[in-house]
Amino acid sequence: MSRLLIVSNRLPVSAVKRGETLRIQPSAGGLATGMSSLLKKSYKGVWIGWPGIAVEKITVREKNEIKKYLDENNFYPVFLSQSYIEDYYSGFCNKTIWPLFHYFSENTIYDKNLWNIYNRVNKYFCDIIMKVVQPGDIVWIHDYHLMLLPQMLRKRCPNITIGFFLHIPFPSFEVFRLLPWRKNILEGLLGAELIGFHTYDYVRHFLDSVRNRLGYEHSLGQIIVGSRIVKVDTFPMGIDYDRFAHAVNDPDVKKEIEKNCKKLGDRKIILSIDRLDYTKGILQRLHSFDLFLNNHPEYREKVTLILVAVPSRTKVEQYRQLKRELDELISRINGKHGAIGWIPVCYLYCLLPFHSLTALYSISDVALITPIRDGMNLIAKEYIATKNDGKGVLILSEMAGAAQELCEAIIVNPNNIERIAESIHQALTMPVEDQIERNRTMQRRLQRYNVEKWAEDFIKTLYSVKKLEHELLAQKLNSQIREEIISNYCESKHRLILLDYDGTLTPFALKPEHAKPDKGILSLLQKLSRDSCNELVIISGRDKDTLEKWFGNLNISLSAEHGVWNKKKMGVWELSEPITNYWKDVIRLILELYMDRTPGSFIEEKSYSLAWHFRKSDPELASVRARELKESILHLTTNIGLSVLEGNKVIEIKNAGIHKGLAVLKRISHGKFDFILAAGDDWTDEDIFKVLPEHAYSIKVGLTPSKAKFKVDSVKETRELLKEMLEVTNG
Repeated sequence: MSRLLIVSNRLPVSAVKRGETLRIQPSAGGLATGMSSLLKKSYKGVWIGWPGIAVEKITVREKNEIKKYLDENNFYPVFLSQSYIEDYYSGFCNKTIWPLFHYFSENTIYDKNLWNIYNRVNKYFCDIIMKVVQPGDIVWIHDYHLMLLPQMLRKRCPNITIGFFLHIPFPSFEVFRLLPWRKNILEGLLGAELIGFHTYDYVRHFLDSVRNRLGYEHSLGQIIVGSRIVKVDTFPMGIDYDRFAHAVNDPDVKKEIEKNCKKLGDRKIILSIDRLDYTKGILQRLHSFDLFLNNHPEYREKVTLILVAVPSRTKVEQYRQLKRELDELISRINGKHGAIGWIPVCYLYCLLPFHSLTALYSISDVALITPIRDGMNLIAKEYIATKNDGKGVLILSEMAGAAQELCEAIIVNPNNIERIAESIHQALTMPVEDQIERNRTMQRRLQRYNVEKWAEDFIKTLYSVKKLEHELLAQKLNSQIREEIISNYCESKHRLILLDYDGTLTPFALKPEHAKPDKGILSLLQKLSRDSCNELVIISGRDKDTLEKWFGNLNISLSAEHGVWNKKKMGVWELSEPITNYWKDVIRLILELYMDRTPGSFIEEKSYSLAWHFRKSDPELASVRARELKESILHLTTNIGLSVLEGNKVIEIKNAGIHKGLAVLKRISHGKFDFILAAGDDWTDEDIFKVLPEHAYSIKVGLTPSKAKFKVDSVKETRELLKEMLEVTNG
């Protein structure tokens, strides 16, 4: 069985040193609590990460003690210096990525030095992994601290299986584009086979950014990156459901419940628990509670808000300022509404141990969880899981990823102070039977998709992507097939070579006229055409005048407009069959409308077809417009003998019944070829691949599904094959 290497910035345990005393304690955070049981319960492997203490603060002996403890628990340390911690973790991670990805662009710092350190630490993690990884291992990288790592690892170990999961939101393209190093981040992530997010919104935002910045299209979340497939999908993270559901039976939890009940009496308890972070909406939550007490004075001395703020990033000024504002606001609310024997807000600034936390979950009548933006929020799920009797109400922000799963909760806008105040009253007055019905539905859902199921789902999908990639690679033109093609080429006497142009012999250009053949390809075609055994055909969607201008002086055959026009060696252009173009005036008007509505698009007119190009347009807008155009044209062309072809960033309308395959069939029927090779890149070339005889070699440029027997990654590989064929015969 493959080992699982979990890689994250922090290990689920932290080394803490006070004075001369060194101890190791559990780490805070959703990833640590959610994943810590996986290696023990389900997977054999190692967790790689930082043990929470700067390397300068420990002696060599203490460092060895930490290593020994970690090794015994299947952890592997990445020791970081204090400067790295400040510039990488407190710096780029939490001053740049964290605020920007949570839509707090006003808090975001763009500092090249911090970026360089982020890059350096990701490389350091890569170096550590290379010491640990073994053949067949799965490497599962977690979160925004290590977004460059997948590509770095891929370069060092090309065949490794890599998954990546982002635990925070991925922002919309309009926000993400603010990041100067956006392209580097995207390329870093695309080093993985599988990239997971909590919600489909984050998936959509990521795919939009990939398309807009890198130009990669996707099909059902699959992106072709060179010779690899990258899958992007949603995996809403679960919790260790049974641990929380059974916590109430723990003796320590029972004692804590009894202690809290004595202290709080029979008051209604509202629980608010978060890391102290500006993304969590804690101040807005307190203002809502203040408004609730103003609007419902009958609840004074009958309700207590227990606010737990877990210390977080205490060295970052924004967090220190938030702490000051929080302290002041709590004091104002308690001073305004409090009475002898009653404090409206009970404030705990600490990390609670498991038994204290679950005891609070258990006794709380309401959980008030209203982050301004949150990737998932496991606290909401933990609260629901502990409600064995089904009683209790969850008020949850619609901006938390968990809101899409916990839709039976009271869902609120975290910025709507009035609505949250109303929701508190609604929660406190909700009939018990309604509470139980809502909670039981959510509990069943959380129990089915717990953290183990989440991990199993992710890894199962990762395997399936790897399998699909292997299947596609099996079709790749390997050295053995290449030698076979060249050998058969040498031995044959009557050869037919069919070549598409754009995307096959030359890369695509923003404007079609800019994709002129370079000296290298012209020389290659000329040399191939000089061999009397060869019949060389350029079969393209280009118009005949362009093909004539570029290749007319070569001793080759040409086929233009997907087979509408054909020309034999040094012959004249002939129509494949009598056709008309009276329809162009009507279709042109429609295309002009879409051209005007889609900046950057343009119309290319050929003698018997019209093409609408959108390579220079905004990808998202162009995608919508292309879909609309296809539907409009298809309705119009059904009964007038036209067909709609969709190529690479182009939609072409032409006469139906004439295609590249028909042109190829005519050529094959007029000669007995003992060697046939065809190469093309888009689905218009599929018509060629379909009609070729069994002994022919068909090659698709790109890894998309195809009828072709073999695949190559790029134009460069197509040219290299033709050069090798030429060199062998000339040699």
